[in-house]
Amino acid sequence: MRKHSLVIAGHATSVSLEQEFWDALKQVADRRGMALAALIAEIDAERKQNLSSALRLCVLRSLQEDAARLT
Repeated sequence: MRKHSLVIAGHATSVSLEQEFWDALKQVADRRGMALAALIAEIDAERKQNLSSALRLCVLRSLQEDAARLT
C-alpha cells in the first residue's frame, strides 16, 4: 500500500492504494490528457463510496473499456 496526501476541493485528505493502482490511475489520466490530481478530483466529485474504492473502480472501468474495444 502507498499513501498519497492530496488536496481535493480545498480540503486535505489522504488515500491508500496499492502501487499498481496508482500506476494505472496515472495511465488513465495521461490517456485523458489531464493531471492525476484533476482525475482524482473528478472521481471524488462523482463518487458514491469511499475515495479509495472509487479510484479502484475507475481503473476497473478503464480496463473494461479497453477490453471491449479489443473485441
